[in-house]
Amino acid sequence: MKRAIPVLVLTAVGLVPLWRYEPSTDPAPTTQAAAPAPSASPGSSALVIEGSVVTTEKGPVQVEVTFEGDTIASVRMLRQPDHPQTAAAVPKLIEGTLQAQSADVDTVSGATITSEGYRESLQAALDEREVAAQASPSPASEVVAGSTVTTEKGPVQVEVTFEGDTIASVRMLRQPDHPQTAAAVPKLIEGTLQAQSADVDTVSGATITSEGYRESLQAALDAKGA
Repeated sequence: MKRAIPVLVLTAVGLVPLWRYEPSTDPAPTTQAAAPAPSASPGSSALVIEGSVVTTEKGPVQVEVTFEGDTIASVRMLRQPDHPQTAAAVPKLIEGTLQAQSADVDTVSGATITSEGYRESLQAALDEREVAAQASPSPASEVVAGSTVTTEKGPVQVEVTFEGDTIASVRMLRQPDHPQTAAAVPKLIEGTLQAQSADVDTVSGATITSEGYRESLQAALDAKGA
């Protein structure tokens, strides 16, 4: 019996750390939802804006919005109440924002206060985005006339209006006086605006005009910014 006493003592001592251990209580991580990849124009860059900090009964609420052009690409919570109902509501609020592309998001049941704070902070970010967009200068317009191309049917010449690097419009300065040419020109211009280049299909019945059009158009593209 005397030998058993030290064993019992050691066992009791070994259990003490187990009784004093407490699990960590780290705050819940913030939530982020991403939209499908946006079809941004070449050269565009993301704009990240923080909404205002909204004080609610449950705690502060603040969002951060990433814009791709005019599209709300993602929303991230910078501050949110440390509450299970808030944690469950945030993904729904973000999903609603990405679908609505505005602050017109439904209140999540059980998280009314957080929903209201979320919408207020989100709207502040949207308002700031609008102010930034209005302050940004529009791309300068540039009008360039292509070369005059002599064809069997007559001269062909186009005039191209650029908005920044975009072909905004095409106008015919010279074209053959022929019904097939008159019918072909709108198709050639439509093809140009879609392709944003001189890689335009030949219009059936207006092969010569199509070739002259592409040549004059390419000359205008080459002269842009010169």
